[in-house]
Amino acid sequence: MAGKEYSVHETAIVDIGAEIGEATRIWHWVHVCSQAVIGERCSLGQNVFVGNRVRIGNNVKIQNNVSVYDNVILEDDVFCGPSMVFTNVYNPRSAVSRKDEYRNTLVQKGATLGANSTIVCGVTIGSNAFVAAGAVITKDVPDYALMAGVPARQIGWMSEHGERLDLPLEGKGLACCPATGQHYVLQDKAVRKA
Repeated sequence: MAGKEYSVHETAIVDIGAEIGEATRIWHWVHVCSQAVIGERCSLGQNVFVGNRVRIGNNVKIQNNVSVYDNVILEDDVFCGPSMVFTNVYNPRSAVSRKDEYRNTLVQKGATLGANSTIVCGVTIGSNAFVAAGAVITKDVPDYALMAGVPARQIGWMSEHGERLDLPLEGKGLACCPATGQHYVLQDKAVRKA
């Protein structure tokens, strides 16, 4: 099925009431719940689920087999790698209903969540942060941070273009993105564009 504003594969289910922006593509076997809000120019790969209380910005790429559960917000330009995982309950039990205990998860503009990474609910992933494949995020992630491991720890800094910056984890420093020439400044355990 294709509409004027966005396209939906015939195997996908988009519940009545869902808001979907222009030029968004929804692929095979996707389910978008009725209260979800999805921006423009997004791509939802095969077997993606989008819950009711989910907000997705513009130009977000969600690869195959990702479930975006209630209380997750993805800002513009976020990339969710194949089979990465969001949670929304910190201590789930099958016999205990905890729907009133969902924790908010915020993924800020330009962040990358690598394939098979896990984002434990209640955290904020900073803008342009980069979570490596298979990493498990259990706490907030600074802007531009490169995170890896189980549990994840910061191992470096990344540019907006997705290139590793030659900066120490803390202290002061200046680095240049090898792909774009953009300069970045490290000060007080935080990186910003120069």
